[in-house]
Amino acid sequence: MSLFERLKADAPAAWSAYVSHDFVKQLGDGDLPLSAFKTYLVQDYLFLIQFSRAYALAVYKSPTVDDMKVSLDGLNGIFSEMGLHLELCEGWGLSRADIEAAPELTQTMAYTRFVLEAGMAGDLLDLQTALAPCVMGYAEIGAALSAQPGDLIEKNPYRRWIEEYASEGYQDLARAFGAWMDRTADVYLTEQRYERLQQTFEKATWLEADFWQMGLDAK
Repeated sequence: MSLFERLKADAPAAWSAYVSHDFVKQLGDGDLPLSAFKTYLVQDYLFLIQFSRAYALAVYKSPTVDDMKVSLDGLNGIFSEMGLHLELCEGWGLSRADIEAAPELTQTMAYTRFVLEAGMAGDLLDLQTALAPCVMGYAEIGAALSAQPGDLIEKNPYRRWIEEYASEGYQDLARAFGAWMDRTADVYLTEQRYERLQQTFEKATWLEADFWQMGLDAK
């Protein structure tokens, strides 16, 4: 079992609250209020700015040049993801300047600062563990939502978002991240340390669920 699968299996309530959240269900059904999605999307852009800093920190924390290259690939992937957010927001008349001027909400700050603190206080494996719910969870959610009948996807106003995270490009990124975690665990992980990692993973997952709720609360 991979480290990610083990961590997920040991946090069933948190993982279910995250990937099966009402925000996700409504997004998949296409009946999520636009106000909720727009709030989420703007905050997620601000979220990704901080996540880019986390990946930059991963470069610094990387023990090998190969790890540095993977961290850099992740950073480039985030910039691509930010482009999707700008593309969607521009359709609603929101410019990049408008989005970047928006205030960070509490849920955005809570998760991003948690991730950065985990990385600054620990090593690369601590940082990967804090990042994993976001990277791996979005791949799982995207794949699940895209598996719905084709006519539902075709008519879904959030089809572009679903297709992005269901795409082979993003799925490959998530698989590469999981493999990277396992390689790092081969060097750093001990059974005595696992409990701390599991606590980090579970807390990060609950913070992801809170992030979805933030969107719903904006209705």
